[in-house]
Amino acid sequence: MKKVSNNTVVKKSEHINVIVYPGEPYPLGATYDGEGVNFALYSEHATGVELCLFESQESEREHIKIEIQEASHHVWHVYVPGLKPGQLYGYRVHGPFVPTAGFRFNPNKLLIDPYAKSISGTIQWHDALFGYVIGDENEDLSFSELDSAPYIPKSVVIDPGFDWEGVQAPEIPYHDTIIYETHVKGFTVLNEQIPEEIRGTYAAMRHPATIKYLKELGVNAVELMPVHHFIADRHLKERELTNYWGYNSIGFFAPDVRYSSSGTLGEQVVEFKNMVKELHKAGIEVILDVVYNHTGEGNQMGPTLSFRGIDNLSYYRLMEGRYYMDYTGTGNTLNARLPSVLRLIMDSLRYWITEMHVDGFRFDLASTLARELHEVDRLSAFFDIIHQDPIISQVKLIAEPWDIGFNGYQVGKFPIGWAEWNGQYRDCMRDYWRGADSMLAEFAERFTGSSDLYKGEYRRPTASINFITAHDGFTLNDLVSYNDKRNAANGENNNDGDDHNRSWNCGIEGPTDDPEVNALRNKQKRNFLTTLFLSQGVPMLVAGDEWGRTQGGNNNAYCQDNEISWLNWDKADNELLTFSQKLIAFSKAHRSFRRRDWFRGLPIKGKGLEDIAWFLPDGSEMPEENWNHDYAKSLAVFLNGKGIRHVNKKGEPIYDDSFYMIFNAHYEPVEYTLPPKKYGTEWRKVIDTSEGTVNEEGEKFGPDTSVTVDSRSIIVFKHALEQQKI
Repeated sequence: MKKVSNNTVVKKSEHINVIVYPGEPYPLGATYDGEGVNFALYSEHATGVELCLFESQESEREHIKIEIQEASHHVWHVYVPGLKPGQLYGYRVHGPFVPTAGFRFNPNKLLIDPYAKSISGTIQWHDALFGYVIGDENEDLSFSELDSAPYIPKSVVIDPGFDWEGVQAPEIPYHDTIIYETHVKGFTVLNEQIPEEIRGTYAAMRHPATIKYLKELGVNAVELMPVHHFIADRHLKERELTNYWGYNSIGFFAPDVRYSSSGTLGEQVVEFKNMVKELHKAGIEVILDVVYNHTGEGNQMGPTLSFRGIDNLSYYRLMEGRYYMDYTGTGNTLNARLPSVLRLIMDSLRYWITEMHVDGFRFDLASTLARELHEVDRLSAFFDIIHQDPIISQVKLIAEPWDIGFNGYQVGKFPIGWAEWNGQYRDCMRDYWRGADSMLAEFAERFTGSSDLYKGEYRRPTASINFITAHDGFTLNDLVSYNDKRNAANGENNNDGDDHNRSWNCGIEGPTDDPEVNALRNKQKRNFLTTLFLSQGVPMLVAGDEWGRTQGGNNNAYCQDNEISWLNWDKADNELLTFSQKLIAFSKAHRSFRRRDWFRGLPIKGKGLEDIAWFLPDGSEMPEENWNHDYAKSLAVFLNGKGIRHVNKKGEPIYDDSFYMIFNAHYEPVEYTLPPKKYGTEWRKVIDTSEGTVNEEGEKFGPDTSVTVDSRSIIVFKHALEQQKI
């Protein structure tokens, strides 16, 4: 190597002369400026870094290898003029290989850039991907000299330019948000209204047929299961399965190439942006399910793909140097206490907001990110940095508030500015509708936003993301069809997945032709959906639950990239779909179900009526002693449309119709008396889950009228606003 000037270096590599410049340490990753590319890689403990350039994904060896000479504050950097978007690259990093001290450098392993904006393909499993010799008696303490370059996908230089056409983010407030959790491939791959060549891709998610369906359903935010580039585990591939869900990230800036219909050399980035743009045009937000708690490299017996080979000590939580702390059940845990990891996470979040225009994030196993040492710390550096960040703090931040470590269940304990998947809501509502012993007091608490979890921290009901089902567990149809999981297809002898699902098969296990059982199951689905969309908080619906999607009783379909997991549109229950559409529209039309603040349980000034009141079947208000009866299966609630106590953007008071809702989880019908005249002079039955109806102009009833509420059903009555005195 010889210097040509103070800032130019000529390197001869396999008879190719390459001119390079020192470059800049920021930004990290590969940055194209129109004339060339700046490369920057963080590694505190490396002794040398080589930038490797490839002619194609099929190339088994780099055709240019550049030894990076410059390192500033542990960032190795170089600028290569003349390179263009689409250039494939990777790194080889030199340093000590002392696993017992946490060092696992091995320059025989080509490494993915942690800041790669695009990754060209997927892992082709081979022993060469491991830093140690597979089968050696010393296991991970041995050193592999096999070259991994032929088997690992390459990082790709992208052109960041994109025409957003002035399309702005919808910026939907939490209290108006309805989240639809879905999988890019599973949602679209069997939809015959979408051209076959793009099904299962980002392009399919923005297709007019997809957007039309989402709009007609009434949801306004799609929460996409992981789209960060991820690893399909070797043991799954060997069983002819795969990591379908994608909770095994390796590229926190790169949209996964598997969901691209347009190409692998950066085209997937453009395709993703086009998806976001079209969804935004339709008023639909995009929330990403993100996995910053671990990577796809696994424990000490896992492959060396990126972080492990770049600087193992600077990314992972280690024990005794050699071993990995595992709060995630995946083999490793990223060390969010370290500045390098915090910077990676924050840079990734900002990138997806500013460059990809997403509207928020759901953080997988978020308790892991809050662990300072071993305890979950609500004042950890992770929260502090997000709270002060002017970009990240302004989007939707949703926590899955648990992990598998000690004291990992943290529902209700995240800071202001965060919403949480409310696992207690899910469990309570499942117990209530299956007839389990549960207190009416807890049902009331969950239904009104879980003030016991959030109010004391000065948060609002919208901190609660309410859900009955999620991707992990039974679908809604299976929740009312199976007592036990059916996970044999996963190849783990049915030992995987949760054994305690709080499900009830309604009398017969699995599919049946029994008309009474099927009628009860359909009613139970409507009960769950109605409870979800009338509860205070933010409802989350899992794709396909609105029309009865089944996974055949599989409650852990993480490895099933097939019709077990995919939405089979030909088998949709259109009656349930129609009910769901009307129910969501009804919920959206009434602010009584979308309050921004807590019920006070106090009389409305000058009116003598509370904003909320609870009733017994005889029409009297529920006394204190009834709240903690575990045998009580029915109750009624009055929502006063004059007691919302909010103002609109112009500062004007918000009023709504008043509602009287009766919930009966008893196995027999119950006679209810509607409340006296002071609560309403005329009531219309607007929802009846027994009949499967949603109709705002339903049958009229007077005060003090007796009504029969069918077994295991909900009736909702409305007292119109125009009949009330404001």
